[in-house]
Amino acid sequence: MININSISILIVAYLCGSIPTAVWIGKAFYGVDVREYGSGNAGATNTFRVLGKKAGIPVMLIDILKGFTATSLVVFIGVSTTGGNHLQINYKLALGIAAVMGHLFPVFAGFRGGKGIATLFGMVLAVNMDAALLCVIAFIIVLLITRYVSLSSITGGFAYLIGVTFYFNEDTNNLVVIFGMCICLLILVTHQKNIERLLKGKESKVNLFKRKEA
Repeated sequence: MININSISILIVAYLCGSIPTAVWIGKAFYGVDVREYGSGNAGATNTFRVLGKKAGIPVMLIDILKGFTATSLVVFIGVSTTGGNHLQINYKLALGIAAVMGHLFPVFAGFRGGKGIATLFGMVLAVNMDAALLCVIAFIIVLLITRYVSLSSITGGFAYLIGVTFYFNEDTNNLVVIFGMCICLLILVTHQKNIERLLKGKESKVNLFKRKEA
């Protein structure tokens, strides 16, 4: 049931997602606004590309934590004793989506955010741990083989949909499967330029294991 408390928690979830990790870390430690370089996105992938792994890894972890924390705010709504598991999952989805929207359109950074993949992963981690781990496995395998973060993110998104549809949906509901479809659509839309570059062979690769030559 929607009330003042649930609306307030949704706003908090949005504000949590709005924390512009890439922008703040880039400006505070490197004097760089990552949105002015690379792909122009304020996310972990562009931070890796522009500032390297020392900045990219913290940005990625914090962005994941944003999604996980916002989704976990469901405990403050109190649905565990009033609506059962399905209602709780519905609220988790709403809170997680609010956080992702905050990352995409952060109020603290002029509404110029990132693509929301790390925050989205934190959300699905809180909603369905098993399916989220399947995402991780798919992401890592594709990243190690291709070194394309964008392709790895796309693969991970579709792996989540496969997971909740065929393997891990016994404790969830149809809304979770629909959400999985929306994730795939969102990833395809936000990665349109990446897909074009992949098809043209112009997408940038990342290297987490070797230092760049001077």
